[in-house]
Amino acid sequence: MLEFEVLSRDKKTRARRGRIITRKGSIETPVFMPVGTNGTVKGLWQHQLLEINTQIILGNAFHLYLKPGLEVLKHFSGLHKFMNWNKPILTDSGGFQIFSIREKTVTDDGVIIKSPLDGSWKKITPELSMKIQQIIDSDIVMVFDECLPPEVDKSYVEESVDRTTAWAQRCLNVHDEERAIFGIIQGGFYKKLREKSARDITLLDFDGFAVGGLSVGEDFDITSKVLSFTVDFLPDSKPRYVMGIGSPDLIINAVDNGIDMFDCVLPTRIGRHGTALTWNGKVNLKAAKYKYDERPVDPECNCRVCRTYSRAYLHHLFRREELLAKLALSYHNTAFLNEFTRRIRNAVDRNQYSEFKNHCLKKGLIGSRVIE
Repeated sequence: MLEFEVLSRDKKTRARRGRIITRKGSIETPVFMPVGTNGTVKGLWQHQLLEINTQIILGNAFHLYLKPGLEVLKHFSGLHKFMNWNKPILTDSGGFQIFSIREKTVTDDGVIIKSPLDGSWKKITPELSMKIQQIIDSDIVMVFDECLPPEVDKSYVEESVDRTTAWAQRCLNVHDEERAIFGIIQGGFYKKLREKSARDITLLDFDGFAVGGLSVGEDFDITSKVLSFTVDFLPDSKPRYVMGIGSPDLIINAVDNGIDMFDCVLPTRIGRHGTALTWNGKVNLKAAKYKYDERPVDPECNCRVCRTYSRAYLHHLFRREELLAKLALSYHNTAFLNEFTRRIRNAVDRNQYSEFKNHCLKKGLIGSRVIE
């Protein structure tokens, strides 16, 4: 249930421009996927997501399993109808959230965890994860993997790589053909283990592949290095996805390495705290210097917020802790990343990707560390 083709390539990097076709429509890549953990992108109505050209959103199978629960999702025949969203949905299995829970026991069969909602004990297995995502009726499902924190020792990472591969096979064994399924590469920050994980996972018949276990607190240079050598082992003919990145620096670095898809809560999270993404870098609208600033949030942005409100007005709203301020910047930041990736696609199409990056560097949007 997924087709993918590369439409054009950059001549100096591994950046590529592609198209993914799902049962709910096509997705132009590289693409940023706003995160809708609980069936909503925080602070945005569905019609606003469409207004700012959102192509696909991400939901979290684990959180949706806890609330509203499988019976509600069954009643509505899945998340599309429940939230009134007719474009593609990708669901993360919730591996990262599950392994962030302190009270848990990991076995080769699955994970026993204490629910963060009601304290009940639940066992999550690859088979259950697939069942949850089938009931959610997402268009792209992710395998259930073991996501590790950065401080885990190498011997455990070795065990975890084998466990993740075994779980990936179990996910495939019960996967239906109504939706696409992606495998996930793990291996911590160890080159040999990343290579082993990539080789093992890509032997399996997945529709696409994700690089997991990055952007979990490590330095930018480590993220970049691990991503670069991991991509070497991913097939060129299938979509590539890096989980959990959303800053312009990391997006550019991912695109440089031939990544097609990425997601992050960053635009809405920093927006709720007063930070705007602009074509001249980040702007903290809580700062006193914006008290009389008549300019829009970003003079180069044409989103509804930038056409309507001044920096001074939003500064006032944040100082008074008004909800509209958080909603406005969540909207703007998500619109910004959608536009940012659209311009990346256009630059690759026109063989102007290096010029685009250098423009972003001069404007202060990205740092020199992502420029060759």
